[in-house]
Amino acid sequence: MFKVAVIGASGLLGRALVRELDAETGWQVVQTAHSRVGPRQVALDVRDAQAVAAFVAREAPDAIVIAAAERRPDVCEHDPAAARALNVDAVRSIATAAKARGAWVLSISTDYVFDGTQPPYLPDAAPNPLNAYGHSKLEGERALLDASDDALVLRLPLLYGPIVDWNESAVTSLVPAIRAAAATAHAAAKPAPMDAWATRYPTFTPDVAVVIRELLTRCADGEAVRGIAQWSGDEPMTKYDIAQRIARALGIEAQLIAQTQPTDATPRPRDCHLDSGRLEALGIGRRTPFDAGIGAVLDAFEREHADKN
Repeated sequence: MFKVAVIGASGLLGRALVRELDAETGWQVVQTAHSRVGPRQVALDVRDAQAVAAFVAREAPDAIVIAAAERRPDVCEHDPAAARALNVDAVRSIATAAKARGAWVLSISTDYVFDGTQPPYLPDAAPNPLNAYGHSKLEGERALLDASDDALVLRLPLLYGPIVDWNESAVTSLVPAIRAAAATAHAAAKPAPMDAWATRYPTFTPDVAVVIRELLTRCADGEAVRGIAQWSGDEPMTKYDIAQRIARALGIEAQLIAQTQPTDATPRPRDCHLDSGRLEALGIGRRTPFDAGIGAVLDAFEREHADKN
């Protein structure tokens, strides 16, 4: 039986992947989590190299997916040592343990390894990160590929998908401000400034889960993909554009102000569009239109919230 370990299964992407793999008959899936450990999950602090080695030796997976990371650029900027512990050292520990077991390992990286000046970026394009987050993820890529020759870096852009709170994704985190920017019978609107400078490619986590499942299937069939691959949504939009489409999905008219110059304290690249051609050539991938994806996310979250109230 093919056995997969999902490291960081309680996060935005990890949950989507587990849901996708649950439908795969004949596979055994082991989940780990750290801060939010569910009933089907093993508690694991990936920063503890000894605990990681013991987990891999005990569970003996055939493949490992690393979905645990510090992904918040502002947090990485203020505490680069903590970011490195998760994004570099933990990846190295997992890859080392995977090699000892003979397991294929996939680690998630980011479009922020590029500076955003010459898109679209092929997997072998020269990285040039602008912030601590991008630097830590680039170091993590190198740590993975140095530690194991049976490994794949999967670079992804801005993610959104089913959430447990609005702030879990930089896409859905816009919702409170969008709602505040809509006048109602009870309150005046608070115009919301939204970045209209940087172009992003929001990508639906259930689609990424399909990509990873297809990569795992190739691994199970003895045709593992190695090195660096990329997957991205194909609809370019700024946060201002995203906010407009969220407002439309919510059925509200929001007063949004387009900011045409960068205002973030942490430097961010302007356009890091990832070329997905390597996976497309293998027949791997799925893309859900943004309006359909965000509509499903908003509807599901609000139904759950209503049920709890």
